[in-house]
Amino acid sequence: MRHPVGIFLRGLAMGAADVVPGVSGGTVALITGIYERLISALVAADKEALILLLKGRWRALWYRLDGPFLALLLAGIITAVFSLASGVHWLLEYYPQPLWSFFSGLILVSGIGLVQEETNVAQPDQVLLFSLGVALAVGIAIMPPASFLTGLSGLFFAGAIAICAMILPGISGSFILLLLGMYTPVLAAVRELQFTELAVFALGCAVGLLSFTRLLGWLLRYARLRLMACLSGILLGSLLTVWPWQASVGFVAGDDLNQWTRAVLPTHPVIVDPQWALCGSSFALGVVVVWTLHSLSRHERR
Repeated sequence: MRHPVGIFLRGLAMGAADVVPGVSGGTVALITGIYERLISALVAADKEALILLLKGRWRALWYRLDGPFLALLLAGIITAVFSLASGVHWLLEYYPQPLWSFFSGLILVSGIGLVQEETNVAQPDQVLLFSLGVALAVGIAIMPPASFLTGLSGLFFAGAIAICAMILPGISGSFILLLLGMYTPVLAAVRELQFTELAVFALGCAVGLLSFTRLLGWLLRYARLRLMACLSGILLGSLLTVWPWQASVGFVAGDDLNQWTRAVLPTHPVIVDPQWALCGSSFALGVVVVWTLHSLSRHERR
């Protein structure tokens, strides 16, 4: 569906995906049928586009970059980010277990879909890359979050890394922010409209995006199945990070006592109320959301 409303709605879905540590915006683009067009538009920001910019040939530049498509998509993403940030913060504070259950449903179905449609599990090299992806995500999940990113420089670096994850099907930008320990600061900047912090983060996103899209385009062209196998493993391995039932663990860093969380069984003594009904319903909702998007995309391509 190439109707402007359809593109805007896809942008809303991508923004909603990337505001939470769940399914990535790239995955939403993939399952809704616009991923190749998105990458092509981003790769078009090359030397020739710069020449058009310097010559003031705005119209030619606009259509070279597929401006109408990117503008509508970006409008949807920005709308979703700013409209959902406060709601997500509230849910994380008061209903974390059902929210993480919803994320788990999103990730599980997205990962299974990527394995089924974008990989060949009969190939040993793809099995190895899938396993490495799982091991990487699980290894990161069981370690304390990184705390070396702080201030404006941290926001710039986090933006450059997170935007790369955002356009990759299989890795959530918010998931990367969570691992870097920058998810809360970025969410607070969006919620409280901290313009300086948002500008620095956006600059980091721009630098990361322009420097990464060409590598991604090359990998998708010449090593697509291997890339997808690794990304599928990372996505499914990240289920440990968004496991709904978590227990706080203290660790000493220098002279400071810090807290992080680790996954536990819902029957663990620290879990006062596992909220079985809410978590089950939220998980099912996440499954239905991704399945519905995928089904609509297939129907539109017929």
